[in-house]
Amino acid sequence: MDNIKIIPRIHADRISEDAAWYDNCGADELYYYDARSFEEGQEEDVAAIKAIVRTADIPVNVMARVRRFEDVKKMIYAGARHVIIDTDGYDNLDAVKEASDRFGADRIYLYLTETDPEQALIRARQAVEEEGFGGIVLWGDPAENDYVRTADFLKTKVKVPVIVMASTSDEAVIADILKMTMSEGIILSVDNPLDCMELKQALKKDQLPVNTFESAISFDDFKLNSDGMSPCITQDYKTGEVLMLAYMTRESFEKTIASGKMCYYSRSRQELWTKGDTSGHYQYVKALSIDCDNDTILAKVAQIGAACHTGNRSCFYRDLVRKEYDDRNPLLVFEEVFNTILDRKDHPREGSYTNYLFDKGVDKILKKVGEEATEIVIAAKNPDSDELKYEICDFLYHMMVLMAEQDVTWKEITDELATRH
Repeated sequence: MDNIKIIPRIHADRISEDAAWYDNCGADELYYYDARSFEEGQEEDVAAIKAIVRTADIPVNVMARVRRFEDVKKMIYAGARHVIIDTDGYDNLDAVKEASDRFGADRIYLYLTETDPEQALIRARQAVEEEGFGGIVLWGDPAENDYVRTADFLKTKVKVPVIVMASTSDEAVIADILKMTMSEGIILSVDNPLDCMELKQALKKDQLPVNTFESAISFDDFKLNSDGMSPCITQDYKTGEVLMLAYMTRESFEKTIASGKMCYYSRSRQELWTKGDTSGHYQYVKALSIDCDNDTILAKVAQIGAACHTGNRSCFYRDLVRKEYDDRNPLLVFEEVFNTILDRKDHPREGSYTNYLFDKGVDKILKKVGEEATEIVIAAKNPDSDELKYEICDFLYHMMVLMAEQDVTWKEITDELATRH
């Protein structure tokens, strides 16, 4: 059996905080549903999906009341991996079928509340065989025997993924539900943030297959220094910036693997040291590698706050010698310019040309994008390469203003390009 997915719910009142927390602490996927406002893909809910996708690297599942294909399309284009649709009392089966044909049945899940096994099976088979659904999300009270029997029945009889829902953070209860249903995943709707890595370690002890860190090489095969430690270089997982150097013992390495947070050995205090326990500046593991001699670890992490005790982002903030060189990352330049444009949008400045464009609205911005595109064509017919360079820069700036106006980010653009590539 594949690993069981742990899928916590994102609360509408703390979207970015929950998304970042769960992404860092071991969730496999995320679930979003705002019962107060989610009607027909309302724009604020689409914006919420985009905010989650921008914050977290893991897939997002969205529960939605939809009536039209356009509602589903908005959510998938916003970044939803799966759209979970309630058909009870809604005339939306044409939208379901069109979405299934367009995006694939595996992205469209049925929200099922029927807990009688036989009736649930009839509904599930109809949904899968006739209506275009590619998965089932079963809601109900895990304390009821019918709910557990239904989940287990669907898992056996319907050849699509079945995910159960529960409103509990009790590790024993979650383990019991998963043992009895053997579902592909469980959506957990709880009020307080849940440490998914801790939950997974508990489920692992119950012999349940969950996705935890497992080292490809035994610590016994590491080549340690004279103190019985391995140096560990830690860097930001996205920018590649080197953050710090520390040392790991067997105990700290094993604790890092189990918790998903970087744990070192403090040589000065002679004790294990989980980075962030005092400062809150945790380092969440994204990847651990080892060099060709098995004597140095490289950790790629999501750094919260500063890595250095001085308050600097990196411990390596002082130059000893330096030759002048251009170390600008082209992609980071795009991001920096775009962030400046976003700042102007959120904090207008008098006399700012960017704010002038935002004030005039999308038609003015589109007019400028069109003009600058034409200027590129004209410049390309001219042998002066500098002119073409200037016009491309003007076009990219106005394009980024349009992106900001339309709430599109570079991450969305690069993700789409990567998918096509």
